[in-house]
Amino acid sequence: MAIDQHPADSHDLIRVQGARENNLKDVSVQIPKRRLTVFTGVSGSGKSSLVFGTIAAESQRMINETYSAFVQGFMPTLSRPEVDLLDGLTTAIIVDQERIGANPRSTVGTVTDANAMLRILFSRLGDPQIGPPSAFSFNVPSVRASGAITVERGEGKTKAEKVVFNRLGGMCPRCEGMGSVNDIDRAALYDDSKSLNEGALTIPGYSMEGWYGRIFRGCGYFDPDKPIRDYGKKELHDLLYREPTKIKIDGINLTYSGLIPSIQKSYLSKDVEAMQPHIRAFVERAVTFTTCPECGGTRLAESARSSRIRGINIADACSMQISDLADWVRGLNEASVAPLLAGLQHLLDSFAEIGLGYLSLDRPSGTLSGGEAQRTKMIRHLGSSLTDVTYVFDEPTTGLHPHDVQRMNDLLLRLRDKGNTVLVVEHEPETIEIADHVIDLGPGAGTAGGEVVFQGTVDGLRASGTLTGRHLGDRASLKPAVRTPTGKLQIRGATRHNLKDVSVDIPLGVLVVVTGVAGSGKSSLIHGSVPASAGVVSVDQAPIKGSRRSNPATYTGLLEPIRKAFAKANGVKPALFSANSEGACPTCNGAGVIYTDLAMMAGVATVCEECGGKRFQAQVLEYRFGGKDISEVLSMPVSEAAEFFGSGPAKTPAAHAILARMADVGLGYLSLGQPLTTLSGGERQRLKLATHMGDKGGIYVLDEPTTGLHLADVENLLGLLDRLVDAGKSVMVIEHHQAVMAHADWIIDLGPGAGHDGGRIVFEGTPADLVAAPSTLTGEHLARYVGSRAEAVLSR
Repeated sequence: MAIDQHPADSHDLIRVQGARENNLKDVSVQIPKRRLTVFTGVSGSGKSSLVFGTIAAESQRMINETYSAFVQGFMPTLSRPEVDLLDGLTTAIIVDQERIGANPRSTVGTVTDANAMLRILFSRLGDPQIGPPSAFSFNVPSVRASGAITVERGEGKTKAEKVVFNRLGGMCPRCEGMGSVNDIDRAALYDDSKSLNEGALTIPGYSMEGWYGRIFRGCGYFDPDKPIRDYGKKELHDLLYREPTKIKIDGINLTYSGLIPSIQKSYLSKDVEAMQPHIRAFVERAVTFTTCPECGGTRLAESARSSRIRGINIADACSMQISDLADWVRGLNEASVAPLLAGLQHLLDSFAEIGLGYLSLDRPSGTLSGGEAQRTKMIRHLGSSLTDVTYVFDEPTTGLHPHDVQRMNDLLLRLRDKGNTVLVVEHEPETIEIADHVIDLGPGAGTAGGEVVFQGTVDGLRASGTLTGRHLGDRASLKPAVRTPTGKLQIRGATRHNLKDVSVDIPLGVLVVVTGVAGSGKSSLIHGSVPASAGVVSVDQAPIKGSRRSNPATYTGLLEPIRKAFAKANGVKPALFSANSEGACPTCNGAGVIYTDLAMMAGVATVCEECGGKRFQAQVLEYRFGGKDISEVLSMPVSEAAEFFGSGPAKTPAAHAILARMADVGLGYLSLGQPLTTLSGGERQRLKLATHMGDKGGIYVLDEPTTGLHLADVENLLGLLDRLVDAGKSVMVIEHHQAVMAHADWIIDLGPGAGHDGGRIVFEGTPADLVAAPSTLTGEHLARYVGSRAEAVLSR
């Protein structure tokens, strides 16, 4: 007899109908719940728009709407995605590659709550006992206060008493918990031969035309017309060091602050790497950072460092490699804190399980790579009791050595087997293979993508004939001959981070791949030991930043020659051809859309009626160059613009050179005026590469350039690397992708493990030598990779 299905068991699909977010073209899919679904397709095909911009965004928006209007006022407002129907959604937990906040006070320990547990542990077991957990926190200063209080004693009777208040914090008073102290070079702040009115200040943003000018002229502390070198002692002190003081200028209440307190507040309280390039250049020029002499860089006060458990203080514990710290905690057998020790032990073991056992808790979170940041976020979900939620991952294998990919796959399967829906955006064939369901988007990127070209099983994908299906079995073969080096770059006695007195000769004039498991010391060797004087152009993993006003034309510097060409042809100012300057539409201020803030509800963006979304004033659009106005040029894809500026009446060599580099990295489909906020991670990485290709230098250092690249795009990247080498450049690539290793002329393999188990050269030579005698983890995986290529060829 058939058993009737319970109505609740029929909700086993997430249904998406008519998704049109970004470049999606009316996409409709059905995703099975409690299964592992992998989304594939070339970079820019719409994977992130479907998974993050549609499914995850709507899930989060609907959860936010369950809170009261008052609470929603404090939460980020999320607009409803462009989609007709979303059905069967569950709570979405997003684990993306966004860098963990680059606050200089943020460490691996603070973002994972490991520090909080350690503070409680030391407050209970530390000898001598110095106080509560806050006494071990480098973010809590010590506070002392005294004063009189009134105590009521009986009916109508009061008594004044003097009280003293003390709160012991763990913050080092010298560096204020930063671990480093700074010294500001006054010569980098101003030109002392000029007066303020003559533009003496050389600090970004400190212009005499704006508010700073009004404050400096009206404060009365010094003469703005006198050269700074002629200032008296008091005048110079007020200009540089005066603490914030309330002043009144033209009836307006303002605050005057000396240059150095202002710089410390506005610039030095932020992470240097997160600053805009011109501000970062100023800070690096004007400020020197040195390890705090009082705390030795531990950030902690003497009192916090004096309390120990079995000879270890909290600073020692945080500086240990996490795998070693886990062993130390395992040896503590104190019944009074048994639950705390069990929780801390599980957290530290999770680090090792996910392949991050080589980190330390005092590692600044802003220095983690995208892959490390993503795995750090995963840790809190590994032991979670939640089930039937949707986990959304953005390329979880990024930055992983082939040896670590299997471990990541096991974690994804564990989450699925607990009854969760796991959605993964991924290019890695090893992860695609474990999928229960595959959704392939394409067929191309940008406007040529946004369609579902296949959905079904992995075997079905292989037989489908789509771009992903055709390349799924791709395996690179070893080159028949490698290039001969033209010289060598010597590194001697490198000891940065975990490197153990490494000495190596890096061949020049060839393609060198530096590989090894995550944490083995690759970046420390190349970024930390290759001298800047060698003419190095470095393209790291840091994501490019940009507002919705930024686009490929502004980011690459392409807009500058275009504006000048338009201005010269029409006899007007170049500023007219910038949507962020004089040529901007006055109604939308050059944004093309008008944003309406609806308080706690999601804001609404509507196309500007004045300019029709073109962003420019009507009279600016009357000026033409080569038969087109500026808005028509910015709407061109790169490939069309390269032809337009490459020959004919619009020929502009400076613009064509930049466009050729963008086409070289596979961005020919991208519109020049497309907002940077709509680009995928892979597109941003390649845009950054295209920009740096124009830098002058003989050595290019690329940090994992295959990040976010589809299998088909890796082949194009290899062609680009070959062209750079053939043009006389030396190319060093830090990479895990076996196709790049197989294509190398020389391989330097670090290991054998991560952290203090790595930091040594375990192999250097040609890929053929590594495959012939695979003595390292990298060698084993590369031999298997090129071996499967040979088997695939023989089976055809």
